[in-house]
Amino acid sequence: MSDLGHILRKTRQEKKISLDDLQEVTKIRKRYLEAIEEGNYKVLPGSFYVRAFIKSYAEAVGLDPTEVLNMYQTTNPSPAVEKPVVETIRNNRTSVRNTEKLSRWASGTMFVCFILLIFGIVYYYTYKNYKGTPADENPSSQTQSPRITDSTNPATGTAPSTTTNASGDGKVAPLATPTPTPVPTPTPSVQVKFSSSEKGVDNYTITGASNLNIQMKISGSCWIRVDSLTETGGKEMLRQKLYKAGDTDSFDLTGSAYLNVGAASALELTVNGTIVPVGDTPNPKRVQLNLQKN
Repeated sequence: MSDLGHILRKTRQEKKISLDDLQEVTKIRKRYLEAIEEGNYKVLPGSFYVRAFIKSYAEAVGLDPTEVLNMYQTTNPSPAVEKPVVETIRNNRTSVRNTEKLSRWASGTMFVCFILLIFGIVYYYTYKNYKGTPADENPSSQTQSPRITDSTNPATGTAPSTTTNASGDGKVAPLATPTPTPVPTPTPSVQVKFSSSEKGVDNYTITGASNLNIQMKISGSCWIRVDSLTETGGKEMLRQKLYKAGDTDSFDLTGSAYLNVGAASALELTVNGTIVPVGDTPNPKRVQLNLQKN
């Protein structure tokens, strides 16, 4: 057994992750996982897949994939470029790119619908204020001042031509001016918007909120690690766990967060009340949530 294989196996056993669980998370065949732990890389289909499988293994057990690959490269220098043998896992890169395009399209559509909703609310309140209440439409019936000489003079049989106030000083009493109804100002809403995808990490920007609220619902076996991001760009691990179907979890943070998901299709992610699409394939996914406070 190689030193690298010993480290990987020891870490997996410490986290109480069986080879069957690891196979479910990484979608790598169990015999390939055993070959990696034993250092028997000849069993794997090619050097391209060796590096990809080792990286997925390291991410699934919570190790730094860059350091693990450097260890592998040190002990196993790269040979001449090989043509990878096609013994594919369930999904190819094309499906991943299509999923990312679909996620961007869905995010854009949700953003446009949200803007239309805001305009609709503003229009509704503005129209309601312009139209006014029934009393405002007929001010004469509501604001008409009582007149002392409204009744007909019994001596002449005619109504007086002027209206006087109650003091009898001959001045015309002014009509009351209705007070306009103020237009309500819409409260700024929380927005969760896709911003970019760099180096395999989907970046989302959250505005209009003072805290970052994360809700997770798990529909299948899925390893997830959640880190909080410090102001200096560092990471502090909040939780690292192999979730089962039916599990839920939540986090309420005052800053940004970083999620490393083993099987994206098994996770329903909601951020500040907005569903964030992470993909419909069982591939690993990394998401960074950037909270921008006002």
